[in-house]
Amino acid sequence: MIPREILKKIRQIEIRTNRLVSETLAGQYHSVFKGQGMNFEEVREYQPGDDVRSIDWNVTARMNHPFVKKFVEERELTVMLVVDLSGSGLFGSGEQSKRELAAEIGSVLAFSAIRNNDKVGLILFTDEVEKFIPPRKGRKHVLRVIREILFSEPRRRGTDLNAALEFLLRVTPHHAIVVILSDFLESGTRTAARFKRQFTPGGSPSLAHGSYATLRQTNRRHDVVAVQIKDRYEEELPALGRLVLKDAESGEVIEINTGDRDKREAFRQRHVQSQAELEKLFRAAKSRAPPLARLI
Repeated sequence: MIPREILKKIRQIEIRTNRLVSETLAGQYHSVFKGQGMNFEEVREYQPGDDVRSIDWNVTARMNHPFVKKFVEERELTVMLVVDLSGSGLFGSGEQSKRELAAEIGSVLAFSAIRNNDKVGLILFTDEVEKFIPPRKGRKHVLRVIREILFSEPRRRGTDLNAALEFLLRVTPHHAIVVILSDFLESGTRTAARFKRQFTPGGSPSLAHGSYATLRQTNRRHDVVAVQIKDRYEEELPALGRLVLKDAESGEVIEINTGDRDKREAFRQRHVQSQAELEKLFRAAKSRAPPLARLI
């Protein structure tokens, strides 16, 4: 049985996102996420204004009267949410963690999908695939998706987007809308030594992402939308004096003096550089550069 507090949290998200879906996104979803072609529906008699290119000449010859083929857009889509559950997602300097924001964004997309009779699936990943929920329709299914994003307890704490995308390609052979929800901070890039270099002006850069070798292949088969979820303190450190920081994925700890203006500026510049490199990577893969969903 699902605990009461979990049900309450899921219900709160459903209420907030349903209002947003109803008031804001109802007309936008269909225009943004389109089907993959046109399906033949029927043959009917020609009417003034019909495109003559749609005339069915075989039926017209048999009936001695013009008939046209009618097509409808192939609308049913599959929306796959690929959600990062690595340790860094538990961070949040405000009222929400990055993981909670990911659940809300996923909820908006999932409810928009089922309102348009589309299917929603879910892949949760760390440095391995933690859980896979095949695409389905219906409110009950969406509530399960939200619950899994919020309350799944991953076995691992690292990040490997490649592993998630390789799995996606195996289990989703047909076209889908793939929405990646992640901070795009990959394991192995935030060791204590590299973290220290972030506070050293002129230090060598460390990428905040991996090579994502399968991203281009994924984008050839699917429409990939990357949503980057970051906290404001991951962009610019506050001046709070000496702080002890712990890497949520590696467990490494470092003490820094955030009162040092030069170190704060070095950190900010490092973020700007790594962000530019990340967006360059997505452009090279011919994917939409990740917009920034930021916790305030």
